[in-house]
Amino acid sequence: MAEHDSNRWQALQARAINTLWRCLSGWSLAALWRAARLLGPAVYALSKRERRVTHLNLDVVYPALSVKKRKALARKSLCHSAATMLELGHAWLAKPEAVEAHILEVHGRDKLDSARAEGRGVIVLAPHFGNWEVLNFWLSSHFPFTAMYEPPKIEELEPIIRHGRERMGASLVPTNPRGVAALLKALKRSEAIGILPDQEPSWGSGVFAPFFGRGAYTATLLPKLVARTQARVVTGVALRVPGKGFAIHFLDADERVYSDDDATSATGVNASVEASIALAPEQYQWEYKRYRKVIEETQGVENVKGYRLY
Repeated sequence: MAEHDSNRWQALQARAINTLWRCLSGWSLAALWRAARLLGPAVYALSKRERRVTHLNLDVVYPALSVKKRKALARKSLCHSAATMLELGHAWLAKPEAVEAHILEVHGRDKLDSARAEGRGVIVLAPHFGNWEVLNFWLSSHFPFTAMYEPPKIEELEPIIRHGRERMGASLVPTNPRGVAALLKALKRSEAIGILPDQEPSWGSGVFAPFFGRGAYTATLLPKLVARTQARVVTGVALRVPGKGFAIHFLDADERVYSDDDATSATGVNASVEASIALAPEQYQWEYKRYRKVIEETQGVENVKGYRLY
């Protein structure tokens, strides 16, 4: 009975979320930004978890900022996170020509074009910054593009999410060895693939590397892909121009990402993410627990006072 009730509740949630996304897909970006400016302060005031994690992360990353400035940055960040959620309907369901029209600028496309002209694939590091679904839309509209995909916890949401991400031609592959094999094949065909560089991997799939000076458990998939394909690595973000659209930026990755040493490559990945965040720190998703895993856990210590952040 409990399982039945849980499934029924998930189905109701999925229908409500689907309806909301479809409704919001018809809103202008200006209206969505106005809504985000109302929703962000509400999240800050009412969601203890989001507020707390955001502040803890900003304390680590920007210790030189005054408490007042960090608080202001936290508020802005939650507004942008709210905007990203509200814009999902636009990115996934609005007419493609409408989404394309709101991509105001593209900087660094030549980095992708030149790599493919040389017969090399391109690995795009796409951190949780700005609106990464708009970045996926643009990449899959202009290049053969493959990305890993993990189904949502609410199973009923999968069709709309998958449709939104695949509708411009993206190929989604599972987060397992079969998916990795598909990424390798795409790179060997001189295509583009996307990797989330700031998502914490499971134990055994990463190493600790500095992220803004503090050790963060970072995936080690990248050096394996580079070593076998000689692909070029760039960081890609869709910077929000509030109420107007997006400016896509492709930045050269830190040279250390090409190292065959896992720790060195992971350090380069995190440095690349840091460089993209510098474009507009308020647009990064600071409410994510990037420092959840700690080095002491690998030594069997579950809680170290003064070291664990969350």
